[in-house]
Amino acid sequence: MGLLLKEGIDIDLIKSALIAFFSIGFLIVLINYSSVFKTKLPNYSLQLAGLIGNTSFLGIPIAIALLPTSTINFTIGFDLGTTLFAWIFGPFFLQKKENSNTNFYSKELLKAVLKSPASRGIIGVLIAYLLGWEAALGDYLWIPARIVIFLAIVIVGTKLGIITNNKTIFFNFDNGIKYSIILKLFVLPLIIYFVSKILNFEPNETSAIVLQAATPSAISTILLAEAYKINQNIAARILFLTTLISIITIPISAFLLNKIN
Repeated sequence: MGLLLKEGIDIDLIKSALIAFFSIGFLIVLINYSSVFKTKLPNYSLQLAGLIGNTSFLGIPIAIALLPTSTINFTIGFDLGTTLFAWIFGPFFLQKKENSNTNFYSKELLKAVLKSPASRGIIGVLIAYLLGWEAALGDYLWIPARIVIFLAIVIVGTKLGIITNNKTIFFNFDNGIKYSIILKLFVLPLIIYFVSKILNFEPNETSAIVLQAATPSAISTILLAEAYKINQNIAARILFLTTLISIITIPISAFLLNKIN
């Protein structure tokens, strides 16, 4: 709610947010209803880590450094779309028993959406805009938002520090981890690129959202895993490995986008 009120809402932000939200949603459904993909990515922890990117702390700064400021709302919108998906549906998915029936029950899903902090944040933003309080509330809520971001980084750093003590485990690519990494750093950016072309985005607009899709796994994947005590080590390992590999893949992605656009 603090981010939405602080940055404001325009059509570019909405477009990129919808692209991120529905692309991730489509891929989640595709993975779970295809036996081929489900075998490679058998649980929601792997799937979320392969689709939710670190746009806030890495993707947006990269876009600001490489692209015109006119594309900032595309980058923020993509970040918003992935964040909302993670916190609306992540708790619902992770509370389901691993390897259980993957049918999406509408009643359970509706409950999860309504109980989500992200959904309540959106409702709060709409109420603030209706009452004309968006400016004052945006400044007020930005302070606790920054505190929460800082605490999230501390939690993730602590978790990674514990796990890196066992280096042999950290560089283990079994249990679907390698497929989650491929999905995050290669498949998702490619899909977002084709979506942007279908929608006739300008070159800089395409670069903005593709670079967001190419970011490593997000901090929120560890926070969700810790909250529901599910596959914490897997989430941490994917975050670490995708971040390490993205040091190479993101510059390559930026170079290729510059050439083909």
